[in-house]
Amino acid sequence: MRPFTYERATTPAEAAAAAAHTQGARFIAGGTNLLDLMKLQIETPPHLIDVNGLGLDNIEATEDGGLRIGALVSNTNLAADPRVRRDYGLLARALLAGASGQLRNKATTAGNLLQRTRCPYFYDTAQPCNKRQPGSGCAAIGGFTRQLGVIGTSDACIATHPSDMAVALRALDATVETVRADGATRSIPMADFHRLPGDTPHVETALETGELITSVVLPKPLGGRHIYRKVRDRASYAFALVSVGAVLQPDGTGRVALGGVAHKPWRGEAAESEMPRGANAVVGQLLAGARPTRENAFKITLVERTLASILVEAKG
Repeated sequence: MRPFTYERATTPAEAAAAAAHTQGARFIAGGTNLLDLMKLQIETPPHLIDVNGLGLDNIEATEDGGLRIGALVSNTNLAADPRVRRDYGLLARALLAGASGQLRNKATTAGNLLQRTRCPYFYDTAQPCNKRQPGSGCAAIGGFTRQLGVIGTSDACIATHPSDMAVALRALDATVETVRADGATRSIPMADFHRLPGDTPHVETALETGELITSVVLPKPLGGRHIYRKVRDRASYAFALVSVGAVLQPDGTGRVALGGVAHKPWRGEAAESEMPRGANAVVGQLLAGARPTRENAFKITLVERTLASILVEAKG
């Protein structure tokens, strides 16, 4: 462990200003991902800003009938909230599919969105990785790729985003609210929050230096059937090979977002118009342009079969 300094912020604006003031500073709440990365010296922040005392741990109704989820609401409390279970079942199911009960007790809403990839080459500091060390190369390309991305990848990175919660929030059209270092606030649609790798895979979100997530806002409920299906190598405490989150209406229309296939939660609104025609039509358009490797090409078929299973479940 490398030495670092530490402070406790008292307001969101103060926390953002402190992060902008010290290059490489990081916010810490539950620390379920950051502390592991620090132990491995993948993350080496010179300064940590504790945001646990900012009062961002409430879930409140919005004026238009949605919910505002504080950045520090734990995954356990969010999944257990009666309003979430009743109106946003996709989110509750996705949260419960992630990690373990102990981790969900500590993991926060904002931290879940900001967790970094579980690509094995990112975690192996003896291997080149453009996310860990920009410009060093990508050992995953040409390496073991079974768990890695099939679409939205680049010549610099083929990693996937690990969050189950983010898949649900993408399908639900959530919005991320933030405060900047100058105290200004803004709202970022989930569609724009996570970035594709391009030539800068180390730049993972639309957040600016020092910008702090304060809440996530869900629009008014969609109704319909909410289903989250996660396919993984073992039944618990494993990241998705493929996950499918869907909100399906009685008339056959709906929304679908994918996890385990791209650098961000993957959704194509145009593909959703094919929902009444079945899984083949949806996936053909949703994953058009995919560039799988020999080892992970099975993911395309797996997405198709998983969505087909969900559509059958929704009908019956």
